[in-house]
Amino acid sequence: MAFSRRNFLIATGVVAASSTVLTACGGEDKGGSSKNDAPKVSGSKTVDIPVGTKADSTGPAPEVKGAVKGGTVYSLDQFDMDHMDPGQIYVSTEGAITVPIMRGLTGYKIDDKGATTLVGDAATDAGTMKDGGKTWSFTVKEGLKWEDGSEVTMDDVRHTFERLYASFITEGPIYVQSWLEGADKYEGPYDDKHLDSIEIDGRTITFRLNEARGDFNYTVAMRGYSLVPKKHDTKEKYDKRPFSCGPYKIESRSVGKSLTYVRNEHWDPKTDPIRNAYPDKFHFQFGFQQLAATDRFLADSGNDKYAMAIFNEVAPERIAQVLTNAELKKRVLTQVDTVTYYWPINTTRITDLKVRQAINYAWPHQQLQTIKGGASVSEIATTIMSPVTPGYEQFDLYGTTKKPGGDPAKAKALLKEAGKVGQKLVIAYQQSDNSVKQAVAIKNALEEAGFKVVNKQVDKSTFYTQIGDIENGYDLFAAGWSPDWPNGYSVFFPCWHGKNIGDGRNNYAQLNDTGVNKAIDAASKIADPEEAKKAWGAIDRQIMELAPVVPDYHSIRNWMYGSKIGNVVYDAGNTCIALCKLYAMK
Repeated sequence: MAFSRRNFLIATGVVAASSTVLTACGGEDKGGSSKNDAPKVSGSKTVDIPVGTKADSTGPAPEVKGAVKGGTVYSLDQFDMDHMDPGQIYVSTEGAITVPIMRGLTGYKIDDKGATTLVGDAATDAGTMKDGGKTWSFTVKEGLKWEDGSEVTMDDVRHTFERLYASFITEGPIYVQSWLEGADKYEGPYDDKHLDSIEIDGRTITFRLNEARGDFNYTVAMRGYSLVPKKHDTKEKYDKRPFSCGPYKIESRSVGKSLTYVRNEHWDPKTDPIRNAYPDKFHFQFGFQQLAATDRFLADSGNDKYAMAIFNEVAPERIAQVLTNAELKKRVLTQVDTVTYYWPINTTRITDLKVRQAINYAWPHQQLQTIKGGASVSEIATTIMSPVTPGYEQFDLYGTTKKPGGDPAKAKALLKEAGKVGQKLVIAYQQSDNSVKQAVAIKNALEEAGFKVVNKQVDKSTFYTQIGDIENGYDLFAAGWSPDWPNGYSVFFPCWHGKNIGDGRNNYAQLNDTGVNKAIDAASKIADPEEAKKAWGAIDRQIMELAPVVPDYHSIRNWMYGSKIGNVVYDAGNTCIALCKLYAMK
């Protein structure tokens, strides 16, 4: 999150995971072929999410053919959520799991063919732009209610955006906060002070920005800008128990173990063009490694017949078995994604360019791809942008295509030139079966090239919180990013602009290069879409010349699900299975 993605943090880890916000078209495999005919990332269709009309923004959501109401949908996933306060949400899985309970001004509508459109969610349409994009207005629908039956007020809408300046909001997106005029000294609404650049007039909220943003309506579709009720804002505590204005609400939560949604009887489907609400209940279960979850999907017994996954994809150990079996493949949603997974190099610790270049040359791309499950689940990356993101340009600065297993001789030669043979690298990785295997391969490859490597496991439930600390003590760590909406700005500003260095921010490499900063700022002002694409592609190369990151892979998703789950389709706006399009078969 776009963002990706993003996430709309679209970063989700060294193991296969759902990313942040936008993705290429691909859709469900309906053929049941016994051949392993996985799609390729390179050459796939570039993401395109158009803006819908006011009619598109009118509920109810299109009905799913053959869907029935009732029953419970389960999940089999590894991780619980670090955050459920929308202001703290930047990880894609957190964004995905909260679609049924949170609504924003805009959102993403999926039609019966899987095409995605940006529409008004809580708003009557996708917004009105004035002053070349420096002013945006949204009119909020009548009939929106919170889970206690109270009305969603304009004070709630304004409060949603003003609270993002509070000191306890540290990990969500910062686009809107940095764009609102005169907000540099604003500290939130809790002392009853309002931000002058947010104006309320009847049912309309207007934002006055300090720069023109033609994509502001895509920005507010991110989960980080979902509505929060002023009356029920418990500040820091809201992260554990958010309030719903969607079709479901939280019934119970056991942190690290489970989360249960039940129907919100105050949700009016006539106000919602995005969400259907077929199951009576969602019961999300955490603590299942990929292999354990895959084996339960294969067994397909009991409640697992009604199970799906938000995070877990088919385990690498079972990819060949699943994708070459016609019957099993019928229960797999395969999707090319906009995410690029990569390993940021902490440029404040690894300051020598030749050392960073040596890491890139030594990287064992091919070994890691094999551990992840092969070409069915990933394509080796040489760029920061994904091939399905607008502006992508193909290049390979570190010989990955010719030597995908790494070039230890070239890497060692660079270390010798720098006088850094024996350079110590502290690498953080998550506590998962797949991550451990990859960490071993990385350690072996880098040590063959002349590095001394120390691997450190980090608690998987707080991994991104820990690597988001700028004093984290690590030289490399796994991350990833999908554009928050379909352009280069939402790839490069969050992760590579010097303005976005800080605790909880996403410039993990802490790159603060004057040339890169200026290039990002300049590209963001280019009005012509084709010229902008060229600029973003050039910025990708400019950053890679500084070697602050090792691109690892572009993802191909393979989600397996139970035999009694109907209409498993992709939500391109949130880069996940579309929870509000599922139903439990009778």
